[in-house]
Amino acid sequence: MPIYLYWGEDDFAIAQAIEKLQNQVLDPSWLQFNYQKLDGDRSEAIIEGLNQAMTPVFGIGGRLTWLANTNLCQQKPSEAISEELKRTIEVIPDTSHLLLTSNKKPDGRLSSTKLLNKHAQVKDFSLIPPWKTDLIANKIREISQEIELKLTPKAIAALTDSVGNNTRQIWNELEKLKIYWGERDKPLDENAVAALVLSNTQNSLQLAAAIKDGKPDVALGLVTDLLNRNEPALKIIATLVGQFRTWTIVKLMEEAGERDNKAIASAAGINNPNRLYFIRKEIYQTSTQQFISALPLLLDLEYSLKTGAEALGILQTKIIELSLLFCEF
Repeated sequence: MPIYLYWGEDDFAIAQAIEKLQNQVLDPSWLQFNYQKLDGDRSEAIIEGLNQAMTPVFGIGGRLTWLANTNLCQQKPSEAISEELKRTIEVIPDTSHLLLTSNKKPDGRLSSTKLLNKHAQVKDFSLIPPWKTDLIANKIREISQEIELKLTPKAIAALTDSVGNNTRQIWNELEKLKIYWGERDKPLDENAVAALVLSNTQNSLQLAAAIKDGKPDVALGLVTDLLNRNEPALKIIATLVGQFRTWTIVKLMEEAGERDNKAIASAAGINNPNRLYFIRKEIYQTSTQQFISALPLLLDLEYSLKTGAEALGILQTKIIELSLLFCEF
C-alpha cells in the first residue's frame, strides 16, 4: 500500500528520501495536477490530504499527496480525522501515494500511530548522536557505496573524525572527494581526506576528552573555535552530556563487577561492544566520583543555556569548573 511515514530530525536525509519518492511517483509533465503539499498540523489540511489521496490520477504517472510536519502521530486526532483516516487508509488506490512527515517521534500509544504502523512504510530519520562514531562510520560507508566511491578504512575513520553526524556535510564531502578521485581503481585514502576535508570536529568529542583529561586551556580553545564556526551551544552540550553519560555508566558497571561486554554496551547505549576496549583506555585513570560530580554541572550548563544565558560566557565558566574536577594537583 503506497503510504509512507518519515520522521526524525535529519531534515537533509528526509528531503533526499522525499525527492527520491517524487521521482519514482510523479511524471514531470503532470506535476501540477498530481502533486500537493499540505500543512499537516491543521485538521482541515489533514482531511483535505486524505481526500486528495483518493482522487484519481490525471494523465501519466502517479499522485503524491504530502502532509508536511504533521501532528497526526503526536497528539490524539479528532474523531472526524480518526474516522476519515480509518476509512481512507485501506482503500487508497495503488496509483496514489500518501506521504506524512514529522521531525518528532510518533507516539506509539495513539490509535493513529498504530494504524499507520500497520499500513505505512515507516522510516526513522533520527540524527545519529555525535558520540556514536561507529554508526557515523556506517553511514559514511553506506553513502560512499551509493555514489560508488571506494574508501580505505583509515579514510572512513578520518571522515568520521572530521565531519561528525552532519548528513548534509557527509554527502557534500563525499561527492567532492569522488570528483577529486575520478576513475581511479584503488580506494581513496586518508591523505586525500586530510587534504580536502575541512575538519568540523575541532569537535565536541575532543572537547569532552580535554575536560576529562583536566586540560582547561585546551578545552577553552576548543569551545571558542566551535562557537566561532557557528556550532550551536545546545548541540555542544548534548554531545558532552552523552559522552560523559557513557563514560559514567561504563565506569559504574565495571566497579560493580559486571564483565559482560554486551550488558555494559547495552546499558551505555553503545551499538558495538568492541568499542568498550577504547572507552576503557579513555577512562582508566579517571575515578567514578569525578564522573558523577561532572554530571550535575553539565545539567546545570544545559539548563542555563536553555533559559537564555549568554553561550560563550556560561560555557567558558562551566568548562573551567568541569576541567578542574579532573585536574591532578
